[in-house]
Amino acid sequence: LRMTCQVRQGNTCTCRSSNPLPIYIVKNNFFLLSSSLNLLQPFSSPILLVLFFAYMAIWFARSRNLVSTMRHNLGLSAIFVKRDYSPRPVVFTNSQLSSTVFLSPVTSLRHESTAVEKQPELVQQSDEEDAQELNFPGGKVGYTSEMKFIPGSTSRRIPCYRVLDEDGKIIPDSDFIPVSETLAVRMYEQMATLQVMDHIFYEAQRQGRISFYLTSVGEEAINIASAAALSSDDVVLPQYREPGVLLWRGFTLEEFANQCFGNKADYGKGRQMPIHYGSNRLNYFTISSPIATQLPQAAGVGYSLKMEKKNACAVTFIGDGGTSEGDFHAGLNFAAVMEAPVVFICRNNGWAISTHISEQFRSDGIVVKGQAYGIRSIRVDGNDALAVYSAVRSAREMAVTEQRPVLIEAMTYRVGHHSTSDDSTKYRAADEIQYWKNSRNPVNRFKKWVEDNGWWSEEDESKLRSNARKQLLQAIQAAEMWEKQPLTELFNDVYDVKPKNLKEQELGLKELLERQPQDYPPGFHV
Repeated sequence: LRMTCQVRQGNTCTCRSSNPLPIYIVKNNFFLLSSSLNLLQPFSSPILLVLFFAYMAIWFARSRNLVSTMRHNLGLSAIFVKRDYSPRPVVFTNSQLSSTVFLSPVTSLRHESTAVEKQPELVQQSDEEDAQELNFPGGKVGYTSEMKFIPGSTSRRIPCYRVLDEDGKIIPDSDFIPVSETLAVRMYEQMATLQVMDHIFYEAQRQGRISFYLTSVGEEAINIASAAALSSDDVVLPQYREPGVLLWRGFTLEEFANQCFGNKADYGKGRQMPIHYGSNRLNYFTISSPIATQLPQAAGVGYSLKMEKKNACAVTFIGDGGTSEGDFHAGLNFAAVMEAPVVFICRNNGWAISTHISEQFRSDGIVVKGQAYGIRSIRVDGNDALAVYSAVRSAREMAVTEQRPVLIEAMTYRVGHHSTSDDSTKYRAADEIQYWKNSRNPVNRFKKWVEDNGWWSEEDESKLRSNARKQLLQAIQAAEMWEKQPLTELFNDVYDVKPKNLKEQELGLKELLERQPQDYPPGFHV
């Protein structure tokens, strides 16, 4: 179903949705006489029976209230209700209309249920079959005599919203939220810094200085542009390829390094593997490795913000592979039913480690899944920073002001390996990777636009990348010098009073470390 603009005045427009899908039934009007069989018993003669039916036909034809007559004389219960052809309008502001490709399943947030209202009496129906509705506990739906199955997918795919072309030029007549020079420059600086950080940490892992790393190469625009569109009060529940959101919010390069090295300054006390960042101060939930667990949690966070009447929403990220998890569907359904202010952002980068999207689903990507759950959705070019910024900012406004979830599918490409444990050249062509790295690079595209506006120069570029590299190397050196967390932290923060079995395990680990210190890295202590 689509939202069509009927009237636009000033800063608002009135949109209406198309009618809900009809339900198929077989019509048989003879059932109307089933409850009146007792009335026909006196007419045992065929002639009298014919005269009775003729009399009834004339009487009904002259009657000005067929429904009332049937109800009182035949004792029928209510079945049909007359359709209201004036659906409730939805009003949007200009900021909410910045991205016009949102798919809206219904105008109201919920379908009305007969479970909470008195069953209506049979009312007069029009001559048009599609002017009638059937009333079920699940809601009111139209009916049709034609048996027709909904197609699995449409021949035309949902279009992808974009603002910048591949050369960094604004597409004519683009509908987007303007970005100031200050904001645009900061967005580019953070995207470039994220590139430098990924490169150096990746090399540090290859040198054996950290155990694991995962890059965001090719997805920098989704990271930074989405973060720029949010409020600092919005609560972020990430997957693991969104360090740029944390970088934008003020997480320092030193804090990134401390987490990756698991030292005493690590907020997670060294218990998490590298890149599993988190910050209470910055409203950024700690990353957990299990896929999609953050989505139902985001629905709960969003509902909590709603109950507390906060001017904020929950924002959660997921990859295309994560949509195959049950938690993806549970999260969307919970948020839709509870009308929780949650923005779901799916990075459709084509690959779930080595599993291609063709092996993940048969639907038209992820955007249509939101509509199935009654969630307004949009597909956006994830390599276009201006498009991502406009879509996320508009989605955030909808979520907060209308108290409803929104789904964004960001189309992109994972240029890097899935992680340092992966070699993506084993399942995809090297030429494909180079094409996306060089010709479809989101950082280069946004840089061209910033340069064309006269806001950036090669001198600025050289200075930025040099300083970022220097600061990051210093952060790594400092993180390596910190002591590791004591091994006792492995057993703390789980129980208020440590149980006997944990005490025994802790004692056994201490004894093992004393007997075989050579088996443990330098710096470990009890």
